[in-house]
Amino acid sequence: MKPARTPREVAREVLETEAAAVRGVAAQLDESFDRAVELLRACAGRVVCTGMGKSGLVMKKIAATLSSTGTPALFLHPAEAVHGDLGMIVRGDVVLAASYSGTTEELLHLVATLKRLGVPLVVMTGSAASPLARHADLHLPVAIDREACPLGLAPTASTTATLALGDALAMALLEARGFTREDFALLHPAGQLGKRLLRADQLMHAGEALPKVTIATPMREAIYEMSKKALGITAVVDGEGRLVGCISDGDLRRLLQTDDGGILRRTAGECMTRDPRTIAGEELAAAALKTMEERRITSLFVCDEAGRLEGVVHLHDLWGLELF
Repeated sequence: MKPARTPREVAREVLETEAAAVRGVAAQLDESFDRAVELLRACAGRVVCTGMGKSGLVMKKIAATLSSTGTPALFLHPAEAVHGDLGMIVRGDVVLAASYSGTTEELLHLVATLKRLGVPLVVMTGSAASPLARHADLHLPVAIDREACPLGLAPTASTTATLALGDALAMALLEARGFTREDFALLHPAGQLGKRLLRADQLMHAGEALPKVTIATPMREAIYEMSKKALGITAVVDGEGRLVGCISDGDLRRLLQTDDGGILRRTAGECMTRDPRTIAGEELAAAALKTMEERRITSLFVCDEAGRLEGVVHLHDLWGLELF
């Protein structure tokens, strides 16, 4: 009787088998992959992802990854498709299908309709000789040596290989489209990813909410501006709107400790701290928070390339975002 293996021994073999399957798919990449990326990039409609069983679950994830990285996509259940949901596919779409055997009946039933609509079909299968691969416009091989299942039955390494190839497609499309971090943030406005990609100019206080005075502003008015805007600071600008200094609550306390009572007879330019810390508007909120924590300050002013004041980001705006 074969001795029982420990759970860790089983786990290591599964992981090594699946890792080998992914490496094997990488070795199978050919010009069909390049053509598939171009086909999907040029798609005027949606990428319709489809598959049955475990492959269907994989294709749902691939559809979600494509959609979140700039390629409009949806999942279509092939069994539901032949019972009325074929209307989800329209001219201009591209169908991306997965079936390791390449013989899935529900997918083969779609082929005639796709040909009639003129919708291209890209398939991921383990056999280029399979019926689905033969009917496809493009075939992307995902052949593996063996499944990671000890019985050799449960789809494991094959589904991992298909998922990895789908991710590879999505990432190649991301680069081909010139998809940026800013584009990603627009598609992920909520949740931790969206928070990490918020920019300083999306969080800053600007316009009427921005505390701002000029060099010649009397301190009485500067203090009123600080009180009204309630950020504990005001920017000081020159006649062309360039940031030249700031006055904070801390500055006021220090001035009052050393002043003989004449602070209200002075101007903002006479009391300001010069060269305050600034940040570019396109910088990420996480960078702003890091700078504030390192410098032990509560505000960063946002300026353009010419030094003109655009806004201010306060520490309170960043707390609670869980940026790290």
